[in-house]
Amino acid sequence: MTVALCIYALMCRVDIFQSFVEGVKDGITTVKLIAPTMIALLIAVGTLKASGVFDRLAEMVRPAAEAVGFPAELVPMGLLRPVSGSGATALLTGIYENNGPDSFVGRCASVIAGSTETTFYAVTMYYGAAGIKKIRHTLISALLADFTAIVMSVVTVGWLMG
Repeated sequence: MTVALCIYALMCRVDIFQSFVEGVKDGITTVKLIAPTMIALLIAVGTLKASGVFDRLAEMVRPAAEAVGFPAELVPMGLLRPVSGSGATALLTGIYENNGPDSFVGRCASVIAGSTETTFYAVTMYYGAAGIKKIRHTLISALLADFTAIVMSVVTVGWLMG
């Protein structure tokens, strides 16, 4: 693919090296715009995980989740996934170790991992790069989409795999 692109650029008489240098300059400018927001997000996520806030929230939500038939083992992942992809992956690994990847909970966790987004990261990256500061409606909509995906993962896995 790269060779074909270079051949096409040469046929169109495009200065490949100069185009590359301009792309790198644009990339560095984007990094300068995004870096402060990303650093703040990473520090906030690390602080929340280390403080045990996610564990406390999971314990508060667990009784309601169990009452409606939602597997309690998925509550921490559902809370952490919109905030931290690596944290959710660590929880996914723990679910696999404790329940097995082919268990109902393991399958639901797999679907959650594939159908939800690290919402805060995505909003930070894209809106930070574009310089957009008002994210209220986007954030609410994205978190509702994550919630829907989490609930529907349990419903769908239960329906398809019993």
